[in-house]
Amino acid sequence: MDEALLRSLTPSVLAVLVRRGADFAAAEDAVQEALVEAVRHWPDDPPRDAKGWLVTVAWRKFIDTTRADAARRRREDRVEEEPPPGPASSVDDTLQLYFLCAHPSLTPSSAVALTLRAVGGLTTRQIAEAYLVPEATMAQRISRAKRTVSGVRLDRPGDVATVLRVLYLVFNEGYSGDVDLAAEAIRLTRQLAAAIDHPEVAGLLALMLLHHARRAARTAPDGSLVPLAEQDRSRWDTKAIAEGIGILQKALARDRLGEFQAQAAIAALHADAPTAGETDWAQIVEWYDELAGLVDSPVVLLNRAVAIGEAHGPRAGLAALAELDDSLPRHTAVAAYLHEREGDLTKAAALYAEAAHKATNLPERDHLTRQAARLNAKRRA
Repeated sequence: MDEALLRSLTPSVLAVLVRRGADFAAAEDAVQEALVEAVRHWPDDPPRDAKGWLVTVAWRKFIDTTRADAARRRREDRVEEEPPPGPASSVDDTLQLYFLCAHPSLTPSSAVALTLRAVGGLTTRQIAEAYLVPEATMAQRISRAKRTVSGVRLDRPGDVATVLRVLYLVFNEGYSGDVDLAAEAIRLTRQLAAAIDHPEVAGLLALMLLHHARRAARTAPDGSLVPLAEQDRSRWDTKAIAEGIGILQKALARDRLGEFQAQAAIAALHADAPTAGETDWAQIVEWYDELAGLVDSPVVLLNRAVAIGEAHGPRAGLAALAELDDSLPRHTAVAAYLHEREGDLTKAAALYAEAAHKATNLPERDHLTRQAARLNAKRRA
């Protein structure tokens, strides 16, 4: 059984049912039932037209459910009868599903879950394991999301920016359970890039590839975090880096700069440096200036302060940092780093310890604690 094929076909099959007039929630249920039938029958009798087979079976399931539900009998008057056998339509409505699953009426967590289920073809169990929540909890979240969008009419263009934010949320979840969400986000973004010609879609895909290329070097064998400057660059995926830079260059050539293209440009400069010492920090600062003009994000300004500290010295970085709210996440950690660069080890050690106390996840807390201990040992030596 080719699970990858089933997952790749899921959104287009669902889109066919929705286009024919099926309610989204009922259509999604019917597609899931068709996938179960595929798992049961395909190993012994694989179809010539996989998509056509799934559309036919899913439509039958939908019709059967509609006819059996007395509360939905009125829908029968406007539901088409089963189409004659034959190849499935080549029309791809997958893009509409992206817009529907990232509808503004949904919370970010619900939009992510619905995207993974309806567009990604993942099971509720897989999504629950990836987000480390009980399956019943995730099932309720998905059911509520499906009910929310069931009455939404796709009679106007969707918001690409919202779709991209949802996909970026998926990517940043990384890996847990038996589903690699970073790889899944890249797959879905590739699919979106094939459906829509948009420079920001390309920019997000490039950004994901460039970040994902460093994955193997981000953690030590004991699971501890390895900062970018200390990573073994021979472990970076050069093929993914080359692909990401190529996609980015084509997007930038269209002269329609967006936030994901700017972020990808920064990631490309890091990826292009043979060593940490050869990083073009001056150009990275320029890209952060561009990014700050595109988005109102204190996180961008925080990262810009780090870049200024690298390009123009720690005092300049601390001056930029002083302009920001010190309650920002990672503000204290950045201050610790810049004070260490300036040579004030006592203050840097105290700030690393304070940042460790504020950290929201264990790997980051452990890393900052080790930094504080390292400086304290250095001071005593």
